[in-house]
Amino acid sequence: MSLLSMDRLRNCLEGIVPAGIATCDPDGMPNVTYISQLMYVDDVHIALSFQFFNKTRENILANPVATVLMMDPDTAARYRLRIRYLRTETSGPLFERMKAKLAGIASHTGMVGVFRLRGADIYRVLDIESVPGRTLPSAPLTPAALPALRRSADALATCNSIDALVDTLQSALERHFGIEHQSLLMADCAAERLCVIASRGYANSGAGAEIAFGDGIVGVAAREGTPIRLMFPAVEYAYSRAVRDRIAPEDGLPEPGEEIPLPGLAAPASQLAVPLLATGRCLGVLYVESRQLCRFNYDLEDALVTLCAQFSLALRALQAEPGDDTSVTAPPPGAVPDGRPLRVRHFARDNSVFFDDTYLIKGVAGAILKRLLEIHVDSGRTEFSNRELRLDPCLRLPDICDNLDTRLILLTRRLIDRSDDVRLEKTGRGRFRLQLNRPIQLEHG
Repeated sequence: MSLLSMDRLRNCLEGIVPAGIATCDPDGMPNVTYISQLMYVDDVHIALSFQFFNKTRENILANPVATVLMMDPDTAARYRLRIRYLRTETSGPLFERMKAKLAGIASHTGMVGVFRLRGADIYRVLDIESVPGRTLPSAPLTPAALPALRRSADALATCNSIDALVDTLQSALERHFGIEHQSLLMADCAAERLCVIASRGYANSGAGAEIAFGDGIVGVAAREGTPIRLMFPAVEYAYSRAVRDRIAPEDGLPEPGEEIPLPGLAAPASQLAVPLLATGRCLGVLYVESRQLCRFNYDLEDALVTLCAQFSLALRALQAEPGDDTSVTAPPPGAVPDGRPLRVRHFARDNSVFFDDTYLIKGVAGAILKRLLEIHVDSGRTEFSNRELRLDPCLRLPDICDNLDTRLILLTRRLIDRSDDVRLEKTGRGRFRLQLNRPIQLEHG
């Protein structure tokens, strides 16, 4: 039995060294050319990009068997594949992954605007042969993926709250995988948007920044429910481009929330977006990036997909637990702070909240903040529980059980970023305190 398999040869499919393909027409005339992109599908299938109606395409449709010669970019080892054409996919996750990678390759080679993906041609690998020749030893430059995954999974398994789960995931990426720049976005599937709740490695956290499904590498990963990985700078899928397009609409000023810049490097050389999937739903996206070319390989992609799957299941389990600490007795209302009132305006249309004419937050998090301040103004209360928010008929928010905990994390971090006068402080499991340094003047827009 041969030890060669596509699982072991994925490094040859990164697009760093172009592969070649040999086809043959019905009369036996051979044709040899380079391939723009060769993508791993599984252990017995690969995909080739279909961009032009050329001689290779004509030959494949007439004679479906071809030969591919590919090289490992680290060791210079060469391999010959015998493959058979099966079908062409023109949409879906595999097509989107190939389209994104093609954009990266085009940008890296100065061919932006030249490549247009018509389809992903799926081939079955019939045989793999090692080509004799001198090779170099492999020298991995990044942490080993499996030990890092195991240590990260062990750490996630100890978390008993959602905020601890988020912090542990981000710490594990830094400590065990050496990933400095990262963002965690949660999905609002009804609105088809994603919202940043945490980030690391940037000057500004970007908490509360939003992006639509389908925008940039993050939006495509959420819409298609598949990881998108770019080894080179990709102009077409740049995170920053999605931000620039979003904050500069043609019809005037941005909507509330759109002026919060997404955290991100100005010119990332490598990018990876992994959807957080559970029970068939996209809960959010983990986005990581680097200034280093080819930083994220197939093994790291596999490890982060597995880690995100565990994170997603743990998130759903913690969201399903009531979990509130009912043993804590709420203290009597505290003294109302003195000084100039903080003017808080709430707009019911989108639940956006402004502090002294400066935008703070909107959506579910905005509705929660408005309700907390409303209760405080009426009764002087500062102590609250997650449970009472879930049951509060005034909120009237759909799917609140799914969103409440992550929205509270978002609100807490957004307040830290934008206000010295209002804070949320965790006081127990499922309990928190509203801290105010100024009296509140609540207005409705």
